[in-house]
Amino acid sequence: MPAAAQSGAGQPANGQPGGPPTAEHVFKNLKVLKDIPADQLFPSMQFIAASLGVECDFCHVRGHFEQDDKKPKLAAREMMQMMMAINANHFEGHRAVTCNTCHRGALHPVSIPLVVDSEPPMHAATASDPDEPLPAGLPTADQLIDQYVQALGGRGAIEKISSRVEKGSANVGGHDVPVDIFAKAPGKRVAILHAPEGDNVTAFDGEQGWLGAANRPTREMARGDLAGARMDADLQLPVHLKQLSEDLHPGRPEKIGDHDTYQLVAASKTVPPVQLYFDQKTGLLVRMARYSDTALGLNAMRIDYADYRDVDGVKVPFRWTVARPAGQFTIQLADVKQNVPVEDSRFVKPRAPAEMPH
Repeated sequence: MPAAAQSGAGQPANGQPGGPPTAEHVFKNLKVLKDIPADQLFPSMQFIAASLGVECDFCHVRGHFEQDDKKPKLAAREMMQMMMAINANHFEGHRAVTCNTCHRGALHPVSIPLVVDSEPPMHAATASDPDEPLPAGLPTADQLIDQYVQALGGRGAIEKISSRVEKGSANVGGHDVPVDIFAKAPGKRVAILHAPEGDNVTAFDGEQGWLGAANRPTREMARGDLAGARMDADLQLPVHLKQLSEDLHPGRPEKIGDHDTYQLVAASKTVPPVQLYFDQKTGLLVRMARYSDTALGLNAMRIDYADYRDVDGVKVPFRWTVARPAGQFTIQLADVKQNVPVEDSRFVKPRAPAEMPH
């Protein structure tokens, strides 16, 4: 999280009337992002890391994030202030310019257009023009969702699912590690990746989410990630898609691997859009793209689904790949059981260690 305006955890605030504590009440030595909600600070740092293609210690002193010993941290503060001024002075305060606008995943912005090695395809400039009309005859949002529900096994079969226990492996950086996933209606889910150094946990109990890693304190899931966690935990999500947004509409069809897909966009005035891609032949979900909001820009995540198999009359993806700007991993399931007992204790957030006496 190579940032520039932050650093090391301080003592939690006693609470802000009417809202969560701001970053300056939780972290030390903030100069720029002082007034954002505290839980947006780490996602904002992740946005900078992805935009520049760097790691935390490019800007920060590892283990002493509050220190100002590195020049890149001081430069990053200036760049954030410049970005905010551009948006305020030229784009009516809208976040039109971000770190990624110039850096595009590179440490240094490229100011000279690149020379291409091959002739670009004809009409390349207009092929992805967002203002170009959509093809005629696309299925409606309701038709896409209904086809998806039927492809999975039908509404009745989906609504019978009360729990799901999945076991398999996660391929991270070319290495396979065991993974266990427990989900229970309504809307609870915990994924446990058994890494050699200890378990990594991502959990959602229906209201709040948290992340755990070996030798690190459990931390709250950022509010911008809660909507995605709620979707992942919803065992009946396919039959709830029509309530996902007040604006569901078809997007531009796309080719994803070997799949010709229809796109469904769930737009909203209050949260970033969700894009769903359904195979035109089978109706099954091939890809979900969603975004979490931060103080500096949107963090993107893409999930590709494959290897659908029938489990108790419902098709379940046995493989999915989660991709973010910083990298990706693939989960391959070996066993799935549904409607089996799952203890509620699995979804209880661990208690913080008691403070040491003075």
